[in-house]
Amino acid sequence: MALEQVTFTSLNLKIIKMSYTPLQEFQKLIGVTPDNDFGKVTLKAGIDHLKLTKEQGAHFFAQVAHESGNFKVTEENLRYSAKGLLKTFGKYFDEKTAKEYAMKPREIANKVYANRMGNGNEASGDGWKYRGRGFLQLTGKNNYNLFAGYIGDKLLFVDALSDKYAMNSAMYFFKHNNLFELCNKVNDTQIKMLTRRVNGGYNGLEHRKQLTHKYYEWLTK
Repeated sequence: MALEQVTFTSLNLKIIKMSYTPLQEFQKLIGVTPDNDFGKVTLKAGIDHLKLTKEQGAHFFAQVAHESGNFKVTEENLRYSAKGLLKTFGKYFDEKTAKEYAMKPREIANKVYANRMGNGNEASGDGWKYRGRGFLQLTGKNNYNLFAGYIGDKLLFVDALSDKYAMNSAMYFFKHNNLFELCNKVNDTQIKMLTRRVNGGYNGLEHRKQLTHKYYEWLTK
């Protein structure tokens, strides 16, 4: 938790503002000490709050922890080099345009996310506005609007997905994509199938396995 000191010189007053991390926001919501540490207490309170079974909770929080760098990353990193653009978004760039867009995250987002997922064209700025946010990187105008309906907040501020709603957006992702159907058992086969659905591949599979089994042990012993 960061502390920010604001001084009003004319009134000779000092106010201490508290800034919470996304994990601390979740901890406050579920009624545990916001110590920014994802341990047994937070895990158990989290599954109770989200009404998950022990199996679902182990899978869900393990996938979220891995994807978010242990609940720290809540916004898509779009600072790609020219080489990175060609490797990751090769269908949108050639060598010339990759050099032009390199290390320009706003321009990159507007190009690669244009005219899909409900976004407007490149000039609309929707790609950057609706870039990946939240613990599982919710992306695109359509998904943002669906999420706003899911939480009942029609006036959703997009930046809220990076902090206040980071965990909620991950829950929405799991429910919207029917991922809890793969969370009825805790074994390596289920973890692999779930990883494919969450990640689109098997990046970090061994780490996901370790986390899932660890969290399940916390919940059952």
